[in-house]
Formats: sequence, C-alpha cells, structure tokens
Amino acid sequence: MKSQFLPALRLTLVLMVLCCGIYPALVWAAAQLAPGRGEGVQVRQNGRLVGFANVGQRFDRPEYFNSRPSAVSYHADGSGGSNKGPSNPDYLKVVQARLDTFLLKNPSVNRADVPAELLTASGSGLDPDLSPQGALVQVPRVARARGLAPEQVRSLVQQHITPGILGPDKVNVLALNLALDALKGR
Repeated sequence: MKSQFLPALRLTLVLMVLCCGIYPALVWAAAQLAPGRGEGVQVRQNGRLVGFANVGQRFDRPEYFNSRPSAVSYHADGSGGSNKGPSNPDYLKVVQARLDTFLLKNPSVNRADVPAELLTASGSGLDPDLSPQGALVQVPRVARARGLAPEQVRSLVQQHITPGILGPDKVNVLALNLALDALKGR
C-alpha cells in the first residue's frame, strides 16, 4: 500500500496545480484578449446598458424583430438546449405552437417561408443572431407596426447583415432593433 500511496499523492498534487491553478489562469489570460475582456460585449444606448452583443434576448412586440426562441427563457446564467430530439412529440407540439403564433402575427408569410431558426432554439438557447432570411421574413410585420415603408425596413436589415467568415451570414437582432428605434416612425 505504501508503494501506491506516494505516487497517488504526487499525481493528485500535480493535477490540483494543473486543474485548479494553471488551467484557470490560462483561460483567464485568453479571456483578457477577447472583446469585452471576458465580461461580454456590452451594448449601451444613451449611456444605459440595453444588452450584450453576443447574448440573445426576448423581443416579442410586433414593432421589433423577434429573436430566435430560447430553451432557457433567455437566462444567460443557464444556457442550454431543450435536449429533445426532432421526433419527440412534446417538442413537435412546441415547434407547431411557435409556427402557429408566428403565422398569426405575420399573416403575409407563407408557412413554407418560415425559417427553422424562428421555430427552434439554438444549442445554447442564447443565440443573438438570425440569418438574413430570418430577419427579412419579419419585415412586413415590423414595417406595418412602425408605420414605415417595407423597403426602408428591408434596407435596414440589409445594412445589418454581417458576412460570415467561417459560417453563414447573420444579423444581430439587438443591433437591428436598436437601429429601428433610431428611425423615424417609432
């Protein structure tokens, strides 16, 4: 037993130093190089914090572009998906309810034109972005609710498309809705 105790103790101490000291220090150092220094990229309007650029939040009023649904009710402290597969009957009911609600609020949209991202939550439940299609399909509702020309709102969406470097193009919903608030017709 003595022959096993000392190597086990040494291994425990080495792993404690690595896992409880060196690794967290490396993660902290890497975070200091990231935008927001690991604290998130705050979005302020008129000196007031209105959200974070990389964390989705709920927008469900008709004059705003809706965000992607969240499996965690947009609580950033507990991100996660629904953990239900695409054939789960309960999940299919939730998706159908989201589709019915979307079509009710967007009567000019055909069922086939609703992108899946507006009906399903992301893996984290906090995705702040939509595809350009996900934003453009909402233009008629937003324009009508704000009393704006659809072309004006569509142009605003086009201005907020960020080209994907390693993935598809995207539109940050918070930035788009803040730009909408800055337009006349509010």
